[in-house]
Amino acid sequence: MDIKQLKYFLTIAEEGQITSAAKKLNMSQPPLSQQLKLLEEELEVKLIERGSRHLQLTDAGKMFMNRARQILELTSSVEKEVKDFSKGLQGTLSIGTVSSSGATLLNERISEFHKEYDCIKFEIYEGNTFTLIDLLNKGIIEVGIVRTPFNALNFECKYAKTEPMIAAIPKEYYWESAQATISLNELKDKPLIIYRRFEQLICEVCMEQGFEPEIYCKCDDARTTLLWANAGLGIAIVPKSAFELATNNNLLYREIESEKLRTKIAAIWVKDRYISPIASKFIESFGRI
Repeated sequence: MDIKQLKYFLTIAEEGQITSAAKKLNMSQPPLSQQLKLLEEELEVKLIERGSRHLQLTDAGKMFMNRARQILELTSSVEKEVKDFSKGLQGTLSIGTVSSSGATLLNERISEFHKEYDCIKFEIYEGNTFTLIDLLNKGIIEVGIVRTPFNALNFECKYAKTEPMIAAIPKEYYWESAQATISLNELKDKPLIIYRRFEQLICEVCMEQGFEPEIYCKCDDARTTLLWANAGLGIAIVPKSAFELATNNNLLYREIESEKLRTKIAAIWVKDRYISPIASKFIESFGRI
């Protein structure tokens, strides 16, 4: 049994078909089938049940798949660690970011990091928190930049400062106020445009104030939330730093008076997994700012 066979088996298991697995591996079907047969003969156990359309993993196959994935991840980490050691602090750092972290991440963190380590390049993946967690677990990115709240159970975390949520108000909805803040009760019966992952939190704090929020639109991106508000369709509720990301010529904003409607950006990485020197330095830098 060798690393190549483990890769073959995992591809077959993930694709569910020999044909599509062979295509993904850029090889013909008969040699791939032969490699699977040799692997099963060596282990003296059936790993896959062949069906007319799809393949099914046996219980032994499921166990072997998990172990094979761990072995390949460890192999990849060892290769990366040795290469990083030989190159020093050079290379490319792959990180993932949620859209609402963009301005803060660029202005306050990457710019400072670049001044100190100007030989390092970046590969950026954008998505919502759930997408970034999936990319972290798959090893596609080393560090994810996400917003609270999120499930931190399997991750190491380093947090940035807390920031308030704001109400981004179209000028046609705006009511005169000398205050720099806005109370939750002032948002009662107003059409709200919210980032879906904050829905539960927003509803909870509004209900504590005795009213159910009038949610006009839910979406998965802070930029979209602000874009809709800028078009005059409602009042956006977003983290304060996200306000810098969209075209806001039709918007004014007020910080929301609520200790519970606060959020912060966090750098997260998978527990007990190798972190490159580049990623370690970035995390260290993230925590200083």
